[in-house]
This record gives sequence, structure tokens and C-alpha cells, in this order.
Amino acid sequence: MPMIRRYQLPDEAATAALAVLLADRLQPGDAILLDGALGVGKTCFARALIRHLSGNETEVPSPSFNLVLTYDIPPDRLNGGTLWHFDLYRVSHPRELDELGLDDALRDGITLIEWPDRLGTQAPANALTVALSLLTDAAGPRRAELQGSAAWTTRLSDLPEAFAHDADV
Repeated sequence: MPMIRRYQLPDEAATAALAVLLADRLQPGDAILLDGALGVGKTCFARALIRHLSGNETEVPSPSFNLVLTYDIPPDRLNGGTLWHFDLYRVSHPRELDELGLDDALRDGITLIEWPDRLGTQAPANALTVALSLLTDAAGPRRAELQGSAAWTTRLSDLPEAFAHDADV
């Protein structure tokens, strides 16, 4: 998959701001694959994206125990619908995905998947991958690499080349 953009994220606010920028460009049927090791900001990214689409007051727990949580998107955002948040950390085999409703999510909603390596051959071909990594240590800046198909490259062409963020995001 071609690289679309690479960003340095100096802090958690920058990670959240990037999630909001991407949320505003999503369409029903889209999948975002959040890749990266423990502690790189996947949950921070997911919370910001979910809150932006479903309402800033939405409680967004980690779906680690439940594996999947759903959120209603109001009609004034993306014409409504459902946002599915999968955390596949505890999935040991792709067969387990059949029980989670992944096919429904990919067909009808916005799908956010943490630990996409657990998908095996079920990874959606047209997903946008957001790979997060540490640049120094756990308290330091991160890097976000956005990778996707040519369709994503076109849809995200108006993203800034360099990432600036507002600390209030």
C-alpha cells in the first residue's frame, strides 16, 4: 500500500487532532486499521475519532474485554449510522472474528480496528492503515504513518503536509 502521509505527533493532543481530521473524511463502509505496539496511542486516537463522530460527551472505554463496541453516529454526521470499534488484542485466530459481526461492520458502518494483524486474510482491502510508533520513549512524541489505496490518497489529498494542532482539540 502506498504511503499517503507521515506525521510527527508531539503529544496526545496532536494524536487526537489527527483522528478528528481523518474522522471528517470518513464515509460509510470505511475501515481504519490502527496498528502499533502497546502504548503508542491507538486508544487515544480511537477515542478522539469516536467522540468526534458520535458526540464529545460519549464515554469511550477500551473494548479490550468486549472485543467490540458500537456507537451511534447522529444523522448530522456522515448521514448517521454505526461506528464499530474492534480491539483484537485477545483474538488468537481469525476464525474468532466470525462471531464479532465484522462482515456487517465492514458493509454498513465505519469500522475502527485495533491490532489489525489479528485479521489474517480477513483484512479489508480498501482500509486506511494508521501505523503509530514511538520516536523516543513512552512519554515522548510519536509518528503516524497513513497508508492506503489510491482512493484514500485522493480522499486525503487535502490533509496538511506538516501537522499542526490546536491544544484544545
